[in-house]
Amino acid sequence: MLVPTAAGTPAAPTGSPADTAPSVSASTAVAQARSADVEEQLARDPGRFRVLTGDRPTGALHLGHLLATLDNRVRLQDAGVDVVLVVADYQVITDRDDAGDLPAVVREVVLDYLAAGIDPARSTVFTHSAVPALNQLLLPFLSLVSVAELERNPTVKAEAVDAERRQGRGMSGLLFTYPVHQAADILFCRANLVPVGQDQLPHLETTRTVARRFNQRYAPTTGYFPEPEALLTPSLTVLGNDGAKMSKSRGNALELRASEDETVRFFRRARTDSERHITYEPERRPEVANLLRVGAHLAGTTPGELADAVGAAGAGRLKTVVTEAVVEGLRPLRERRAAMAADGPAVVRDVLARGNARANEIADRTLADVRELMGTMYS
Repeated sequence: MLVPTAAGTPAAPTGSPADTAPSVSASTAVAQARSADVEEQLARDPGRFRVLTGDRPTGALHLGHLLATLDNRVRLQDAGVDVVLVVADYQVITDRDDAGDLPAVVREVVLDYLAAGIDPARSTVFTHSAVPALNQLLLPFLSLVSVAELERNPTVKAEAVDAERRQGRGMSGLLFTYPVHQAADILFCRANLVPVGQDQLPHLETTRTVARRFNQRYAPTTGYFPEPEALLTPSLTVLGNDGAKMSKSRGNALELRASEDETVRFFRRARTDSERHITYEPERRPEVANLLRVGAHLAGTTPGELADAVGAAGAGRLKTVVTEAVVEGLRPLRERRAAMAADGPAVVRDVLARGNARANEIADRTLADVRELMGTMYS
């Protein structure tokens, strides 16, 4: 069970892991149990939780983002959780030389947040580069992990291979230290809850390790940083119309800002299979199952019920039904987004001004506390 601390944040459960990296399977099982417990606590007392999550601004957000993350963020916000969203502009340069037109992309991401239901009066939206104190935490945090621990991080290992394959060179130091930078993102605001998929658990475990080691070294009697819990999100992988995972970099994504005509063309090209009768069998028929999940999510039904409704009418009918569900389901979002975009850059500028101000206030206070605990406050 999670026990509230005096500050109202969850403390580590009794019997929290030792200061060693657990096996992936063990850590997943523990995270699943904790996540189920957290959901129960969210229903009882959402106000004691602060969530940190966000996105790299490498392009406008797409349908996969909505189903996998955005809808859950809005759910948490509406439940009364303090949601903090980072637009991680510094992370754009982890694996590329040219960040592109970053201001334009950041604007599109923020518009997507607002259109999806993020309310800047209840949630905080900020950018990495606007909060110096957050990034300064990276220095002491790096002293709390070893190179070997970073090298063992599954995402770091995968990115190293990917960087070599795509760019013919080793990965950057910023990408290598990304798990610790992510720890700074989470801990600067003392977030105690992070929505993640199972594949992101190693990153969160790095954050928990940093928090635990900082507390042991600099605040052994009282502790300072909470060890944030994982709120496991469903493993919802949305496929693009080429049958691969929907991704901005693959060019197979349906952007939230897309028009109705673009939506029709997107689903017309979506892959299915040769069987006429539509059934929901994710393992055997992944592409058909993907369409059923997308359509059911936007229509407010279940994939199985949608499959039964289409039945023997075949893939053509399935694509039509899913297209109609997406067009109608996204209509309010797209209308809100178009109205805000028509107002010009002032909307996004005001949201970021408010969010950056709050993030800086929190980060400055955290950094001052950290410096005092470390004995580096000289005035």
